[in-house]
Amino acid sequence: MAVPTRRRGPAKGARGGSRRRRLPLRLLLPVLVLVAMTAMLLLRGYVHSEILADHRVQPPAATDKVPQKILDGGPVIDTRGGRTDSMSVPDRRLVLTFDDGPDPTWTPKVLDVLKKYDAHAVFFVTGTMASRYPDLVRRMVDEGHEIGLHTFNHPDLSYQSKDRIDWELSQNQLALTGAAGIRTSLFRPPYSSFADAMDDKSWPVTEYIGSRGYLTVVNNTDSEDWKKPGVAEIVRRATPRGDKGAIVLMHDSGGDRHQTVRALDTLLPDLQRRGYEFDNLTEALDAPSAHTPVTGAALWKGKAWIVLVQAADDITDVLVVGLAVIGTLVIGRFGLMLLLSAVHARRVRRKGAGWGPPVTGPVSVLVPAYNEAKCIENTVRSLMLSDHPVEVIVIDDGSTDGTARIVEAMNLPGVRVIRQLNAGKPAALNRGLANASHDIVVMMDGDTVFEPTTVRELVQPFADPKVGAVAGNAKVGNKDSLIGAWQHIEYVMGFNLDRRMYDVLRCMPTIPGAVGAFRRSALTPIGGMSDDTLAEDTDVTMALHRAGWRVVYAENARAWTEAPESVQQLWSQRYRWSYGTMQAIWKHRRAVIEKGPSGRFGRVGLPFVSLFMVVAPLLAPLIDIFLLYGVVFGPTEKTIGAWLGVLALQLVCAVYAFALDRERLTPLISMPLQQILYRQLMYVVLLQSWITALTGGRLRWQKLRRTGGVATPGGVPTQRRRVPQEEQEYVR
Repeated sequence: MAVPTRRRGPAKGARGGSRRRRLPLRLLLPVLVLVAMTAMLLLRGYVHSEILADHRVQPPAATDKVPQKILDGGPVIDTRGGRTDSMSVPDRRLVLTFDDGPDPTWTPKVLDVLKKYDAHAVFFVTGTMASRYPDLVRRMVDEGHEIGLHTFNHPDLSYQSKDRIDWELSQNQLALTGAAGIRTSLFRPPYSSFADAMDDKSWPVTEYIGSRGYLTVVNNTDSEDWKKPGVAEIVRRATPRGDKGAIVLMHDSGGDRHQTVRALDTLLPDLQRRGYEFDNLTEALDAPSAHTPVTGAALWKGKAWIVLVQAADDITDVLVVGLAVIGTLVIGRFGLMLLLSAVHARRVRRKGAGWGPPVTGPVSVLVPAYNEAKCIENTVRSLMLSDHPVEVIVIDDGSTDGTARIVEAMNLPGVRVIRQLNAGKPAALNRGLANASHDIVVMMDGDTVFEPTTVRELVQPFADPKVGAVAGNAKVGNKDSLIGAWQHIEYVMGFNLDRRMYDVLRCMPTIPGAVGAFRRSALTPIGGMSDDTLAEDTDVTMALHRAGWRVVYAENARAWTEAPESVQQLWSQRYRWSYGTMQAIWKHRRAVIEKGPSGRFGRVGLPFVSLFMVVAPLLAPLIDIFLLYGVVFGPTEKTIGAWLGVLALQLVCAVYAFALDRERLTPLISMPLQQILYRQLMYVVLLQSWITALTGGRLRWQKLRRTGGVATPGGVPTQRRRVPQEEQEYVR
């Protein structure tokens, strides 16, 4: 049998002294996906929520610096090239101007009325709205209307620096370029009024705007439609006196504008009968067009901006649906866990040891071990303390650290060691099954310790001849560190509450590798432990369900396992678990269409496992992504309140789970931090597993480093065995 050899490192003296480690593609892709989603949300928030908007409005100031001819002049102010001029619209010319749009509801209605009466107008658009609704901007241009800038975020420019003013103008032009392929030379300051309202705060801004090549357009007739005073009043205020020309201020966005639309339908025909023309500003002033076509790189930059904004909107809409789905799944799962766990607890208390006659016959305990020198002595000694008769078989799967010799040197009765070349955990378990003396077989990991009652509690359900396998209660033994405490919470709350729920539903998806028991007569017909997937425990459990066997949970069969103590080890373990679970679900997908008792798992269990163990964790990052979005873009208080509500629901479940397992509540102090940090790591791991599955990648078994720090039952740690010199030679 060929044994793979370890690849040698670079020779001494190689450039750099060591091989450069590259970030694996399967790790890079999920990180990029999460970054891209977050970037899209931030872009949407930037465009929709006006995160950089400044809603302060400058109070009136002195007018000492404003030229008198500007104060007494018309509503069009020209400060380009150092000029200080103003212009008015000729008699019987009316320039309708609309601010703050485009709006998807009201702008089309305004355009329809203008088209109905063959009238033109000027739309002063904001960059945020133009970015979101570029089709409306294109329609304005196509129908002969003129476009002006109204800044990107609608701040009072009197408060802003020149850099901020330039940014507002350039971003507004970028949106206009992307939407309609043009630039404009018209500008209207937010919160502006008549020319005679110009003061020492706004005039320097107007001069600077002119130096950037823009005409500043205010108004001399304000409809005050934003106040919604009624259609008749809007018409009255928008009608100029006598035959005077006017620039009329109206709005096509910023709220309900139905009065504005109705007022236009009255104002336009009335003034047309009086001989008024409704022109663009440059038409009314007989000036060159304010629009300049944009070509080349600038045009493509604008189009790229619009594409990104539209993509951000579309992606966010999808993510909102996903958030609704995950919210329903999370709340539904918590509700089911609480309800069915309570049912399970009452059933256990009422039934007690009611599976049938006590199971007292000896059982075989299989301990597959690969390089478990630091843990194996604790494991075997814990089995020797069992109050149920056991045969212990340690299957050494090609260890290179003397694991087998440590067990043999213990010279314990009823303990056998079987050696084999490294072939993987499923092969080791099958080798143990072939050598087991009893029909009931307990399986555990080489880094796990049992309590004296564990085996007895684990095998009692086999009094029911329909039971083919029993899941024990795996618990974290090294929970003193922060990462250990987080895993302890996950084991008690997530895994064991889940198992209670699945037990009631009769669709237990996984017998944990750390503590589980099987009928050998149930395993043999399905081929024993399969190496088709990386989650052989989930795979065999699903196969038993499909074979018609019942799988149950024994809450008092506690086993203490050594959880990963570093992020890297945790990552490797959970990556294998999640990927292996996906493989097992896919392998047993035909269970969904199977009939009879064996089809119950396919009808109930497989959909539940897919939703709660694959889909829900995959969508769960949306909760935190939208938390970030809500905190940054608002509504901040409601967002934090909703997140705290979900955390409170999780805490209720956790407290209940800890009470059922008779655990101290102290580790729950770290639960808020777990939700912020630990869950994010699990998200990326699952996303990486998805990408591996979708790309057809192969994942190998990873061996976790063990410390041997899990205590034996009773809390007294076993003395770690010193490896003799001859065994050190064997290791080398």
